[in-house]
Amino acid sequence: MNTVTELPFNKLLNLQAAADDAHLLRLPAGGQYLNHLGTVHASALLALAEASSGEFLLRSLGGADGIVPVVRRLEAKFRKPANGVTTSAATVTDGALDELRAGLSGKGRGLISVNVELHDESGTHTLSATVEWFITRIVQAAHNETDTAQNVV
Repeated sequence: MNTVTELPFNKLLNLQAAADDAHLLRLPAGGQYLNHLGTVHASALLALAEASSGEFLLRSLGGADGIVPVVRRLEAKFRKPANGVTTSAATVTDGALDELRAGLSGKGRGLISVNVELHDESGTHTLSATVEWFITRIVQAAHNETDTAQNVV
């Protein structure tokens, strides 16, 4: 997988790569994303925040080959109502990616928290979130000679 926008749920929401380098992803404007107040629904914003944290990790780690990332916790603060297109940006604390890589190399697992900020098309800061990921390496099963011989045609 090259981007989280390829995941079925994110396709359903029509999450897209942002058009500029300052942002990761965008949730387009549309009536299907609105709540009873006519602003972007909280669930749509949370989905964008979670997907953006995953996109940040994919880009930072060079993909997901050989690892299994799972969200462990998501904490969010809704700041102001979102209207229209909503975009995301993500960061981690200094050294967090190095610590994650060391944990994956040494213990085969690690934790990392990704901070996500969402802004709507007017520039209004709509949500701040921290998404904690548990990531583990995939252990390849060892093949014995019998298995290998049976798989050779």
